[in-house]
Amino acid sequence: MEALLVSTGIVALAEMGDKTQLLALVLAARFRKPWPIVWGILAATLVNHACAGAAGAWITRVLSPDVLRWILAASFLGMAAWIMIPDRLDEDDEPKAVRFGVFGATAAAFFLAEMGDKTQIATVALAAKYHALLPVIAGTTLGMLLANVPVVFLGDKLTRRVPIKAVHAVCAVIFAVLGLLALSNIGNLT
Repeated sequence: MEALLVSTGIVALAEMGDKTQLLALVLAARFRKPWPIVWGILAATLVNHACAGAAGAWITRVLSPDVLRWILAASFLGMAAWIMIPDRLDEDDEPKAVRFGVFGATAAAFFLAEMGDKTQIATVALAAKYHALLPVIAGTTLGMLLANVPVVFLGDKLTRRVPIKAVHAVCAVIFAVLGLLALSNIGNLT
């Protein structure tokens, strides 16, 4: 249960002001069909985070606990720093064609936008930390939905009221604490 809850919280916070949250806003404004957008976000996130979680699980089988502890600590500390750099949506990230409909455009755009993103890297690290693939994937996917679905439905009104810098700071502190815990090996992290 801890893996699910921590994964949900970290990704929901990390997603605030993230490129994919901005993408959700663009898609909602462009298509004005929230449900296909939500289903596209869900599908893309499940596939992307399942791959990331599998990579994290694989890493735990091929690396020694000491090496893994150092990599996890570096990953979490790196995420703490990276989360403080706000994302912006590049013009190239906007969906150009609606060949596969709103769902297809959303799923493709979200999948590609998540490649190498903070939340994908966090999913790899969380899966390696918790050795609980399904709860981590479920948690990171739920976190993505918690951050992006309100944007799809409420859009601009919501993003103006949320103090993004404060959310990023809280998330950075959480990642830093996880990194320090991994370094000290408290709580049987490896």
